[in-house]
Parts: sequence; C-alpha cells; structure tokens
Amino acid sequence: MAKPTVAVVGRPNVGKSTLFNKLIGERRSIVEDTPGVTRDRIYGDAEWNGRPFLLVDTGGIEPKTDDVILAKMRMQAEVAIATADVIVFLCDVHAGLTADDRDIAVMLKKSGKPIVVAVNKIDRVGDLPYEYYEFYELGFERDPIALSSIHGTGTGDLLDEIVAALPPEDGGSVEDGSVAVAVIGKPNAGKSSLINRLLGEERQIVSSIPGTTRDAVDTELENALGRFTFIDTAGIRRQSKVEDRIEKFSVLRAKMAVERADVCLLVIDAAEGITEQDEMIAGIAHEAGKATVIVVNKWDLIEKDNSTVNEFNQKIRTALSYMPYAPIYYVSALTGQRTQLLFEKILEVYAEAHKRVTTGMLNDLLNDAITRVQPPSDKGKHLKIYYMTEVSVAPPTFVIFCNSAALFHFSYQRYLENCLRTAFGFHGTPIRLVIRQRGDDMPDKV
Repeated sequence: MAKPTVAVVGRPNVGKSTLFNKLIGERRSIVEDTPGVTRDRIYGDAEWNGRPFLLVDTGGIEPKTDDVILAKMRMQAEVAIATADVIVFLCDVHAGLTADDRDIAVMLKKSGKPIVVAVNKIDRVGDLPYEYYEFYELGFERDPIALSSIHGTGTGDLLDEIVAALPPEDGGSVEDGSVAVAVIGKPNAGKSSLINRLLGEERQIVSSIPGTTRDAVDTELENALGRFTFIDTAGIRRQSKVEDRIEKFSVLRAKMAVERADVCLLVIDAAEGITEQDEMIAGIAHEAGKATVIVVNKWDLIEKDNSTVNEFNQKIRTALSYMPYAPIYYVSALTGQRTQLLFEKILEVYAEAHKRVTTGMLNDLLNDAITRVQPPSDKGKHLKIYYMTEVSVAPPTFVIFCNSAALFHFSYQRYLENCLRTAFGFHGTPIRLVIRQRGDDMPDKV
C-alpha cells in the first residue's frame, strides 16, 4: 500500500519548514527567516507509533497576490492539498489570527480533507497565551494543537492527531524499487520544465526567473517501463556568484541530490552551448561515480543543418573529456521532442552501472590486453599484473593486483579501462580502477 500523505500548509514564514524538519528528523527543507524560501513541495518520510506516512512541506500560501512566484507557490500548495490524506494547517501565534489565515481556512474546508490546526511558536504549552484561543474561530472540528517547531514541544500531540486522522491501513505493502534520477544543471537550463514534461503534469514551479527551484524536490512516477523518482535540484551557480545563504544551501542540496541518485540527467541549454559552469556541474556527477545522461535541452531553438549535431557533440566531448562514456541526447522540454525516450536511456545507463562481470572473464580480458600492449617499465623494472576482480557496482569498481603501484601509469590504467568498455560496454557510467600491489591483501592467483 502506498504511504498516506500529510501536507503542511499555511502562510509564508509561519515555521512550516522547521516543523517539517523536526517531524522527519533531518534537515531537508531549507530553513531561513525569509518568506518564500520553500517554493516547491518537499517530501520526506515520517513515522509515529508504527504508522509511516509521507510528509509534504509546501510554499507559503498568499491567497491574494499578483506576484508570479507567489501565485505559483499557491498553486503548488493547492496541488498538495488535493493529493493529501491529512492537512496540517500551521499558524503563527505571534501574528495572531490574520485575514489570510481565514481565507486559507475557507480553501481547506472546501477540500473535504481532515484538517489539523497547529499554532506555532508557543514555547510553553502548559501556559497558553490568549492569542492561541483566537484560532478556535476558524471553526474546524479538532482543537488547535499548541506547539513550538523549533523546540519540539507539542509535536507529539500533533503526531497523535495526524495518525488518528489517517485513513485505515489495508495491510498491503509494496517494495519501492524505483530508480532515483537527479536532474542537474545551471540555473534556467530547463530542468523543472523537463521533469514536468516527463511527468505529464506541472509538479515543479516553472518560470523564466533563474533560481526558482531552491530545494531538491522528489517526485515519483510509475509507467510501463518502471518506477522513477525524479529529484529536481536547484540550479548550480558558480561558487563565486553564490552570495546569499539560501543559494549556498541550494548548492549543497544539489550536491546531496547527486549523492543519493542512481542516475544523473545533466541538462545543458542548447541556446547557450556548453560552458565552464556545465563542466563543473558534470564533474560533480563524475566524481560521485554516477551514471549520467547529457541532455541538451531547448533544441527546438537551434537552427540546424547536416553538421549541427556533430559539431555540438564535438564541443561537448572536448569540454567534458573526462566523461566520454555519457550518452548525449537532444530534446525540447517545451515541445516534448524526444523527451519520452529518456526513460529508456535512464534504465539503460542504470543497468550498465550495475553490471557485473565474472572474475574469469575479467582475467581472460586482462591476459589478452597484456599480450597486445606490454605493461610499462622503469629503469629495468617491469610492471607485473597478477589479477583483476570486480568488487562493487554503481560505479563498477575493479581491483587490480600488481607488483608495483608506482609503475602502474595512468596511461596504462586508461588503456585497461578502454579494454573493459570495448568488451563489456559500461555505457553511461564511470569506471573505477583500484590498484593494489603485492602484500596489499593480495588473494591467491586464479
């Protein structure tokens, strides 16, 4: 059975992200005393009294606004409300009951969902201020829960109310088994638009304002090919341009998203071409050992002739010379051109990153490679390679035992890597070679 969903909604800057982080037990939503920091829906797993559920943090709701970002934040919150099983309506006791709170309450009542009102920033739950009692005027069935999201007081009472309001369990369970895909790239390259196109619905806020997506956002999808979890990341800016604290958090979130992904989609803006910033971002995925697909977006904006693709390929291969394994794919998130074929490419590189080769086959390849190109030597001392075995996947990692690690020049390692790719593929994934010399836990030769 899919986990029930609980959405945390409310006006901007009432403490939704702080409460979210407290309930899931980790710092996933960015917390900053700036209205509008959480713009998209953020997901996290929570559990109380043995009942797991999916918690959703939303951008603050401004019921009446002409601001394009605030309007889209309201739309995202409305989507979260529509898909939630239980809604936590968080209010601020210091601000008191506001007109916006009343407007949000009307919206929530129309949803027909169970509503738990939580009044935040009450440090002493046993000594409730007069302002707390104002929130009874909202007219919900359940008594408001007094809490402090910073100190955690009252959160147990809140969780009790949430679990009591959840739909009954049916006893079923489904193993996740989805492929985690981090969508990375510089700001305004079209990452959110690409995810929206793949999902077939507007799940991420899309606007032409760089930096719209600040958190890493998980969105799940299941289709005929399998289950996917897309992680839309904040656009990674050059470090010298990362000035405010929120942007610094966003860069960190993007790097963390790469770490927990199975596959990375590196989105490049075709109109701008490959840049140094793209090289830096690609390096994050490469160093993390992640299978990667290079997605050139906005291809519909490019005037083309018979050599356009080849020229663009050459520029990318030159700039990203350290990752020749990554396939290049040309799409348009705006028109949908070739986007649906990305699912097959994601599964292909995922499988390659998890490919295992038997030790016998590896050593047959090693013997053949040594016969064709002799290992290097220095001052009369020759490199002797004894044995190779694959020790892990994602990325495929091979340990090679030899008589002298110092003699094992990088050029010969690159030669063996090319032999591995020629024989076994490993398209889309980096390969790691670990060199061990005699005495470094060398097993018996086979």
